[in-house]
Amino acid sequence: MPQTDTAPAGPDPLAFLALIGANIALAFGPWLVRLSDTGPVAAGFWRVTLAVPLLLAMSLGSGWRPQRLSPGIWLLIAVAGVSFAADLASWHLGILRTTLANATLFGNSATLIFPLYGFLIARSWPSRTQGVALVLAAIGAALLMGQSYSLNPRNLAGDLLCLFAGILYTVYFIGMTRVRDTLAPLPALTLSSIAGIVPLLVFALALGEKVMPDHWTPLIGLALCSQVIGQGLMIYALGQFSPLVVGLALLTQPVVAAAIGWSVYDERLGAADVVGAVLVALALVLVRRPAKADAPE
Repeated sequence: MPQTDTAPAGPDPLAFLALIGANIALAFGPWLVRLSDTGPVAAGFWRVTLAVPLLLAMSLGSGWRPQRLSPGIWLLIAVAGVSFAADLASWHLGILRTTLANATLFGNSATLIFPLYGFLIARSWPSRTQGVALVLAAIGAALLMGQSYSLNPRNLAGDLLCLFAGILYTVYFIGMTRVRDTLAPLPALTLSSIAGIVPLLVFALALGEKVMPDHWTPLIGLALCSQVIGQGLMIYALGQFSPLVVGLALLTQPVVAAAIGWSVYDERLGAADVVGAVLVALALVLVRRPAKADAPE
């Protein structure tokens, strides 16, 4: 029986708590990558691999059953899985080369890049508000990168790796929007996660990273926080709120990441960092607002 996504008449009373909880859980991901005693890409491999059994159980528990899919859908799932694997690889490499706050901000840059896909491919040109958002994002990114380079050129390399991860996540997102026309969100996430396991292992081995950990706790925490709890709560909450509310909730991630970086690694923020982070965060909010003349998707 085909599965469809039907938006509820109003948000579930627990949905907002789920939305905030998702962003808090996802914000712990960069710290857990740093705590892992494997290579950063290998940590991504274990994040997905350890999470898949739970995601599969959650999918089956929600009523989903394996079904025959068209070759086109399988191809999209494969492309999405490889893109997600490359996204995690690039982002986890960047996490070790920049601050936790920057890694979180630039790792979410797909939310700014994806509208560009709509502008260029779908000919859905930006509204005035969306144009302002893109300008703010560019200025904020320049301030953050400039401050990173002035402190340590290695931080700039980390910022660029995280930005590249955002581009890869955009490819993943484009593919998954097509997959979700056929599959419910949780089974789609499960299958794309399975598709990313082998590429992540190949990437880790190609980089000569240590794959087998001596201590499993950070990796188990990464799988639970980022892939099961974070993504699971986010999928539960998405579709129940306006894009503006989701955008505001996303501000939780860099705030939590900055707090972790300050308390654990003494990653103090300068004035340029604060202004740049605020501009990027504001852009994330504005870019999600649908144009007044257009109906929300």
